[in-house]
Amino acid sequence: MTIMVAVTDSPEGRNALEMAVDEARLQGKDLVAVNLTLGSLDLPGNADGVNVQVVDRSGREDRDPVAAVLDEIDTHHAERLVIGLKRRSRVGKALLGSVSQRLLLDSPIPVLAVKPETGS
Repeated sequence: MTIMVAVTDSPEGRNALEMAVDEARLQGKDLVAVNLTLGSLDLPGNADGVNVQVVDRSGREDRDPVAAVLDEIDTHHAERLVIGLKRRSRVGKALLGSVSQRLLLDSPIPVLAVKPETGS
């Protein structure tokens, strides 16, 4: 069984990856990082000692990132999904959902949603 993280090209995505590494270490599990960025994925410094497999999004270039992550959950038999969230206004929450919101609602496994730390 594995922990999975959906990594977007944003501060929230990088924070989710760091937290997923911590979660995999804590649980003694492997980590699968689904790369939803447009480039290569650099692992964070805290990844030492954790078995991390990076999976680049496959299929058509315009493939829905949510569908890509959900397919990988089944493929890798993941038991937990880690996603990054950003603060949104009430209006932003009322508009069409983000990738994170859709993953939170559609994931067949428990989701650990993390927010970046706010400055003091």
